[in-house]
Amino acid sequence: MKAYRYKENPLVTPADVKPHRPDFEVIGAFNAGIATYNDEILMLLRVAERPISEDPNVVKAPMLNPVTQELEIRELSRHDAAYDFSDPRVIRNRHSQASFEYLTSISYIRIARSKDGHHFTIDDQPFVFPSTELEIFGIEDPRVTQIDDVYYIYFSAVSPVGIGESMVSTRDFQSVTHHGMIFGPDNKDVLIFPEKINGKYYALHRPTTKSAGKPEMWIAESDNLQYWGNHRHLLALRSGMWDSGRIGGGAVPFRTEKGWLELYHGATEEHRYCMGAVLLDLDDPSKVIARSHSPILEPEAEYERNGFFGDVVFSCGVVVRDGVVRMYYGVADTSMACVELQLEDIMNTLEYV
Repeated sequence: MKAYRYKENPLVTPADVKPHRPDFEVIGAFNAGIATYNDEILMLLRVAERPISEDPNVVKAPMLNPVTQELEIRELSRHDAAYDFSDPRVIRNRHSQASFEYLTSISYIRIARSKDGHHFTIDDQPFVFPSTELEIFGIEDPRVTQIDDVYYIYFSAVSPVGIGESMVSTRDFQSVTHHGMIFGPDNKDVLIFPEKINGKYYALHRPTTKSAGKPEMWIAESDNLQYWGNHRHLLALRSGMWDSGRIGGGAVPFRTEKGWLELYHGATEEHRYCMGAVLLDLDDPSKVIARSHSPILEPEAEYERNGFFGDVVFSCGVVVRDGVVRMYYGVADTSMACVELQLEDIMNTLEYV
């Protein structure tokens, strides 16, 4: 499939972002939600920062104290046999059943702005920063849904009690209203449709359980964007294919003549992330019409294959104009890039079910 990667890629890198405090370093600016506002394209960057460690044998783990609203830093020795440091993203306690005990960085949301969609300037300060007991380890992978003049921004909230999806809203990208957690742990990759369908709001989500089931896509509905129910399984993994390991929502679904088009991410068991597409019924988005057999984008460029966590393309937002899908996407859990795809080409890759 023909894909035009911007020659400026990567558009935003960690080196472009000033740390929010001098004793931290930025290690990622990626997986940004996308919005258009006042003739600008806004990237709501997931910025990942970690405390600077002068000693290579000491790993520092940052976390929010929700009472003081200050960051606290735990220092752990790499020689401590109680901990597993093999994954650069997390610190695992060998004696605990939890998937991790600490994160090595903390994530928050910062805005990058562009008039042309190619060149971005980055705000000096965070836009949304962890602030509650459910965000102790950070907030990750935001998406943005515009409904009328309100922008709903929702993201993975990470804490010792699990990962759920929390939401804020804004009208001006200056002040925000907090709405709390809308999908409880463990859940992520939430996408809210940009309009009501037969009087209901709809959202895609990806629950993950340790008992039964797989990391697959579900759909839910709501009367008010706050309380969600009528959960139904939507899309399954496919053995031996590019989306055999896990799948989840990517960009906010958008309306086409043939249905709601959702650009979703899929990964193999070896953690290679690609982007594909699924077409959902306009009047009942719980019905799958068609789905990509092959990816519409896979990690091929050097900046997609190499980084903090390589072989990853991961989109959280698109801009669609005149039949062109401008897909902004995170690369290698490190930076942001953009690719232009023809809507017609995407539709032609779909296999009807």
